[in-house]
Amino acid sequence: MGAFADRLDGGWTWWEAAIEEAQEGRWVRDAVERQVIKDIGAATNPLHGGRMAPFTEDSWHVRIGRIANWAGVLRLAARSGGWVLQPVVGRRPPHPAGMTELLSGIYAVGEQGEIWMRQLLKGGLPLEDEIAKAEGFLTGPGSVEDLELFFYD
Repeated sequence: MGAFADRLDGGWTWWEAAIEEAQEGRWVRDAVERQVIKDIGAATNPLHGGRMAPFTEDSWHVRIGRIANWAGVLRLAARSGGWVLQPVVGRRPPHPAGMTELLSGIYAVGEQGEIWMRQLLKGGLPLEDEIAKAEGFLTGPGSVEDLELFFYD
């Protein structure tokens, strides 16, 4: 598997572990966690106008920038709550999973956006398929964009 595929798979695994804990009632978010998730949603508004990913009509800079913005937002979110982001590639999320695991899973994809942006600025083009998969992870029905809908607390 390639570096991005490993990040994406790890991101989904850690995301799913945290969401499952929440939906099964083993992780009940506290007030800080609820507010942080609302703030993440506000700070990462993809400004897609209701379009579905992939956003092929947007420039590479806009598409990759939209993904990369998640990394900075998640670093700030983790710092605000005292959570430490963990690497997800090749690792299973600890049990019980919660906010650290959720943020770490999403961060893996956002951080890839930062890597792509550095490559783009040096003249390299990322793979269309990888960008589309990252956009689908972050944006649209059943994605991180719908994060609040996955919680029942």
